[in-house]
Amino acid sequence: MASHIVGYPRIGPKRELKFALESFWDGKSSAKDLQKVAADLRSSIWKQMADAGIKYIPSNTFSYYDQVLDTTAMLGAVPMRYGWTGGEIGFDTYFSMARGNVSVPAMEMTKWFDTNYHFIVPELGPDTKFTYSSHKAVSEYKEAKALGIDTVPVLIGPVSYLLLSKPAKGVEKSFSLLSLLGKVLAVYKEVIAELKATGASWIQFDEPTLVLDLDSHQLQAFTEAYTELQSSMLGLNVLIESYFADVPAETYKTITSLNCISGFGFDFVRGTKTLDLIKSGFPSGKYLFAGVVDGRNIWANDLDSSLSTLKELEAIVGKDLLVVSTSCSLMHTAVDLINETKLDSEIKLWLAFAAQKVVEVNVLAKSLAGGMDEGDMLITNGFFVNSNAAQDSRKSSPRVTNEEVQKAAAALKGSDHRRATAVSARLNAQQKKLNLPILPTTTTGSFPQTLDLRRVRREYKANKISEDDYVDAIQEEINKVVKLQEELDIDVLVHGEPERNDMVEYFGEQLSGFAFTANGWVQSYGSRCVKPPIIYGDVSRPKAMTVFWSSMAQSMTSRPMKAMLTGPVTILNWSFVRNDQPRSETCYQIALAIKKEVADLEAAGIHIIQIDEAALREGLPLRKSEQAYYLDWAVRSFRITNCGVKDTTQIHTHMCYSNFNDIIHSIIDMDADVITLENSRSDEKLLSVFREGVKYCAGIGPGVYDIHSPRIPSTEEIVDRVNKMLAVLEADILWVNPDCGLKTRKYAEVKPALANMVSAAKLLRKQVASTNPVSRAWSAGRWRNSR
Repeated sequence: MASHIVGYPRIGPKRELKFALESFWDGKSSAKDLQKVAADLRSSIWKQMADAGIKYIPSNTFSYYDQVLDTTAMLGAVPMRYGWTGGEIGFDTYFSMARGNVSVPAMEMTKWFDTNYHFIVPELGPDTKFTYSSHKAVSEYKEAKALGIDTVPVLIGPVSYLLLSKPAKGVEKSFSLLSLLGKVLAVYKEVIAELKATGASWIQFDEPTLVLDLDSHQLQAFTEAYTELQSSMLGLNVLIESYFADVPAETYKTITSLNCISGFGFDFVRGTKTLDLIKSGFPSGKYLFAGVVDGRNIWANDLDSSLSTLKELEAIVGKDLLVVSTSCSLMHTAVDLINETKLDSEIKLWLAFAAQKVVEVNVLAKSLAGGMDEGDMLITNGFFVNSNAAQDSRKSSPRVTNEEVQKAAAALKGSDHRRATAVSARLNAQQKKLNLPILPTTTTGSFPQTLDLRRVRREYKANKISEDDYVDAIQEEINKVVKLQEELDIDVLVHGEPERNDMVEYFGEQLSGFAFTANGWVQSYGSRCVKPPIIYGDVSRPKAMTVFWSSMAQSMTSRPMKAMLTGPVTILNWSFVRNDQPRSETCYQIALAIKKEVADLEAAGIHIIQIDEAALREGLPLRKSEQAYYLDWAVRSFRITNCGVKDTTQIHTHMCYSNFNDIIHSIIDMDADVITLENSRSDEKLLSVFREGVKYCAGIGPGVYDIHSPRIPSTEEIVDRVNKMLAVLEADILWVNPDCGLKTRKYAEVKPALANMVSAAKLLRKQVASTNPVSRAWSAGRWRNSR
């Protein structure tokens, strides 16, 4: 019985890749230094899997930014603005596409399906020229081979690549990206030929779009693509891998009928109907790669349950053709539990990170294969004993259940949880209290996290400085941020979040039912890593979490100060969530905890409260039939948090780096007073929904510049961007703000960018007042003139 891993975390157990990337970007190290760190990480990963007994070890799953961008580089599909003239694509072009540079913006970034991982969206058109321009897949295969390890090179499949792309700027939105399939396949043929020549015996094509609701034209593209590649793949075993859900029945029928494919990989964790599909029929003589070990969560595998599923599959496909695998790449989970020396021992028993999941895969494969000697049998049985003990411990532990919380969540049913007054009336009441100008300026929360600031937090957690010293240091930082915003003449201020390393981790640390790791880092994109909390039990709020800092910040200024909270859906989607109850139940519990915080902030005199739901769209199920139910409980959870506040308390929310157009009516249904959204990096895709006639009556701030790029936008550029917004949105509801928080930027970038943003807003106020008599009335009455 063989074993297989779809993919593995690339950041390193202690974020080695992150620090190497940032050092390279800052000019403190060379390209060779970065390549050396990457090579060491790859070598370590391959050896670890080989030592664990994994037969099908993936290569080319390492990336300096993301695997879709790697495919863009492989295909030479570089947008003209980056000035690439051909040849092997180097770091300058690669990172310019990912991050932008001083002269041109980055490509759009969006979420990888329903995960918190991001990818760079390819920009394609009829004139895109495809040439084999990155030999990374072949180089990494050779690299592993030199270590004595034969790997399975992994490529993003050609159809998924095109379906995940977008028409380039200036190309008709109706342009069929699949019309480029023939051109793309020409490059894939070159890659396949080179991999064959170097000795590869298997190739894995990741086609994750197979789990989506595909139309007949899109389904036909898979047949056309792999039929066209068939002659190139002679002599190779070919695996098509899907993940994150089950594939629809018609898709399953189409893909498993491809004669040129040797094996098919399916997700048996999130693919709740996958087993039924296999039972309905599986092609004779083909390999089934069964993803029974969860690649998306950190709970230890129920080995007995997985073995039972595998035995059912074995009866259908045969022992020799069944391969035990992970449900998806392990890059979505933390690296190694062995690094968690301070984690509660009982909770640690319940967990498995990537390194442990590799072992679980091999244990299941050995157990199913049988024929072990006495020593291996004892070891394998020990794993099953430990697995059963972990499952029993979770079910019986008193720390998991809080009856009071469960009763409060159950009592929510039957209520709509809406504020009593319509948003238009609330906005009028809020304006009388806040007295803001037309086109008010603000930011979305965080300010740069300096090395000194990170040191202070680190020393406080390590008990190296006193609480008084810590409070003094954070107060000084807040004061600096407040003064800077006043100097820049920003209208609604934030305190900059200096006390927070991460927007979810900060709140999870103060809520019951959460556990935290020391090194449980997961890559979000490039060098951006997050450390998701672990929700193991019922959630409640023992005490206030932000009132002290928000009140302190408000006392430093006469301008409105936004309190910053993370919403329940985002906390849920950016955590490793318990899998022993519906996600909706956990979300309602978090919503009730945030509701208490909102009430305390309002009582403390905070008039603007931002409840971020950056991950609302991220959690949307991949299948349309399941989306309405999710949106109902997710939107309801947000409304629960603020349904009890006064009309004069302004509730903001923020969302970023997802496609919001298809859920715009649910966003409206959230009933927030103001929403700020990422807009500029996605080439103002958001505005199209308003051009198509959707009416939005609450406050809205589509981002005016991309904060994930070091590039500083000019005043003129921001004016132009806001004028595009004014063409489809009324001036009295429009806010001016960046795309997202500023924590990843440097002050040398933030100050001029915000100064230009404020200058643009002031110019636009004059423009609006001079061209719109109604706006002049607002300026004199409801809206005050700019300072």
